[in-house]
Amino acid sequence: MQDKKVEKLIKSEAKRQAEGLELIPSENYVSEDVLKANGSIFTNKYSEGYPGRRYYGGQEFTDQVERLAIERVCKLFNCKFANVQPHSGAPANLAVYAALLQPGDTVLGMDLSHGGHLTHGHPMTLPAKIYKFVTYKMKDPDTGEIDYEDLRRVALLTKPKIILAGFSAYPRTLDYKKFVEIAHEVGAVTMADMAHIAGLIAGKALRNPFDDGFDIITSTTHKTLRGPRGGIILTRENEEIAKKIDKAIFPGIQGGPHMHIIAAKAVAFGEASTPKFKIYAKQILKNAKAMEQVFKKNNIRMIGGGTDNHLILADVFGSLGVTGKEAQTVLDEVGITLNMNSIAGDTRKPLDPSGIRFGTPAITTRRFKEKECKRVAELMILTLKNKNDKKVKEAVHKEIKKLAKKFPIPKKFV
Repeated sequence: MQDKKVEKLIKSEAKRQAEGLELIPSENYVSEDVLKANGSIFTNKYSEGYPGRRYYGGQEFTDQVERLAIERVCKLFNCKFANVQPHSGAPANLAVYAALLQPGDTVLGMDLSHGGHLTHGHPMTLPAKIYKFVTYKMKDPDTGEIDYEDLRRVALLTKPKIILAGFSAYPRTLDYKKFVEIAHEVGAVTMADMAHIAGLIAGKALRNPFDDGFDIITSTTHKTLRGPRGGIILTRENEEIAKKIDKAIFPGIQGGPHMHIIAAKAVAFGEASTPKFKIYAKQILKNAKAMEQVFKKNNIRMIGGGTDNHLILADVFGSLGVTGKEAQTVLDEVGITLNMNSIAGDTRKPLDPSGIRFGTPAITTRRFKEKECKRVAELMILTLKNKNDKKVKEAVHKEIKKLAKKFPIPKKFV
C-alpha cells in the first residue's frame, strides 16, 4: 500500500484483533473469501436499479452477482423475495417503514431499555420523527419473559400497522406465534428484525420467524451471519409487499447499491448454507450457555436470568459495584472487548450504565468450545473483582494473549 499511514493503522487493527478476544455480540470475523469480494473491482461500478432494470450500462456481471445473492439468501431463509441492497440494518428498517406506512402511522416494537433497538422507536431517530412508536416490555427482567398480555392490550388500543419483533440486547426466545396471532387480530403486518440472530436462524440453531407466519424479516449481514457489513430485507411470500420494499430502497432512500458488498454477501450466504455453518451456529449457543454457568456460579445477575441465544446482559454494577463503563474499560485493558449496556430499570446514565453486553459469535469463529468460554468468563470476573490490581490484570492479559495465539482467527470457514 502506498499510503503508509493507513497501512500502519490497518496492521495495528489486525494485531489488536489477533491478540485479543472479541466478545461484542454484534461483531464477528469474516472469511478471506468474503474479504476478497468486499475489496473487489465491483466497487468501481454504479448499478442503480435492479437486475434487468438498471439505469446505467455495463451491468452483465452486476446483475448476475445480485441475482446469485438473492437466490442464495431466499433459499437460506425459506422465503420468496429478497432485497440485498440495504447498506445496513437501520436503512433496511427505515425502508420497511417507508414502504408500508404513512406519516403518523403506528409501529409496536420492543422498548429500548428492555432490549430493543434504536430504530424501533427511540425519539432521537428519524423514524420516530415520522411515525408513532408504542412499546412492549418484559414482564419480569429476571426471567426475560415478554408481557404478551400487555402487548396485546397495547395493540388493541393503538391499532399498529406493523408489529415488530426483534432486539439488540435481549437474551431470551421470542414467541413468534403470539406476535402473529395478535397481528392478525388487529390487522397488522409482522416484521422481525433478526439482525443479531440471523446466522443462528440460517444455521438452524434458532427458529425461523417465517415458519410461524411472519411477513417480513430485516437483518444485517454481519454479526452471527458472518458476512460483510450490510443489510437485507426478506419477504415470505407477499409479492405486493416485496415490490413496495424494492421501491422504498431505490429510489426511496438509497441511490446506487454497493456491488462489492453484494458480492461479499453472496459469498457469505453460500458459506452459511454449508453443514459446517450449522455446527458453528449450534456451538455459539453452547458457548453462551457455558459462560452463563460461570456467571450464575458467581452470583452475578443476568437480565433474563441467562441466555437462549448468543448474548448475555449482566448487571455488573448491582452485582459487583462496577459500572458498565468501568467494566468495558478494564476488560479492554486485558484484551477482552465488549460493550457497556443499559439494563431494564437502569438508574444510571446510558454512557455509564449498570450493565455489560457480551456474546460468543466471534470467539466461536476462532474455534473456542465450552471449556475455553468458561475460562474466559472466569477471567472476566477475576478482572472485574480486581479492577485496580495491576498484577492480576497483567496475569489475565498474558493468559488472554495465549488463548488468542492458540486459537487464531481462521481465514477459511468451508
